[in-house]
Amino acid sequence: MVEIVAAGNEVLLGDVLDTNSNWLCRRVTALGGQVRRCVLVRDEVEAIADELRAALARRPQLVFTVGGLGPTEDDLTLRGVALGTERPLELNAEAERLVAEKYEEFFRSGHVPTPEMNESRRKMARLPCGAEPLVNPVGGAPGVWLEVEGCTVVSLPGVPGELRAIVSESLAPRLTALFGPACYGERSLVVPGLQDESVIAGVLRQIDAANPDVYVKSRARQFGEARALRITLSARASDAGDLEALLSAPFAALAEAIAAAGYAVTNGAGTDAGCEDSGEDDAGLDDSGADES
Repeated sequence: MVEIVAAGNEVLLGDVLDTNSNWLCRRVTALGGQVRRCVLVRDEVEAIADELRAALARRPQLVFTVGGLGPTEDDLTLRGVALGTERPLELNAEAERLVAEKYEEFFRSGHVPTPEMNESRRKMARLPCGAEPLVNPVGGAPGVWLEVEGCTVVSLPGVPGELRAIVSESLAPRLTALFGPACYGERSLVVPGLQDESVIAGVLRQIDAANPDVYVKSRARQFGEARALRITLSARASDAGDLEALLSAPFAALAEAIAAAGYAVTNGAGTDAGCEDSGEDDAGLDDSGADES
């Protein structure tokens, strides 16, 4: 099980849309994991610490914190993690090296006026005791990996490109090991012209009851001027073969039952053993320091 704690005043003010949590949910799902809780909190040390304590008490495999790793005074997430796990913040030598190397790179590229480490930049290398830095291929603030009594806390910057790079590159082998061999898949069909979900609610209820390992979800959609109902079956399994076995029979039964009720059915898009990325890069939660001067 996975939980996400995203911090950002700008998100709660409505100034920024949190696409990071959506992307993380999709990525975790694709790896065979399951996000069971996602919350947004203000950039306040106590608020972050309280949410982290509550999450750890539920004993998930993994908790992501998102945002608040940058060099400015309102970047408070690691202080909140330190408080929530009762660990002191300390200067981490490896994190300091990573930040220094990144600012040398920024300087050579003309993105910052000086390469020297200062207190604002060094702030990004102060991690909770026992934490490991994760290479940030894009920005200045390293990600953070912290193991706490059987649970892993991963802190990620809020700039979407940085968060995604850390997860896709630095975290990839660790997440694969954490979730083990697992895959996720979907099958969907579309019922053109049907807008009232209650008409086939009984059919969906029967499919759901007969297949407890399959999640059945219907959504009314508008395609151009036409209305339609999209029904999606999804499941997790240890491999692609087991996944196909879980989904194929209920999908066929669903299509047959809806056709028998007098409605046309067309196949919708489906995915096997993973999810496609949303491709959105339009929002984030914090500045990791690349533009800091």
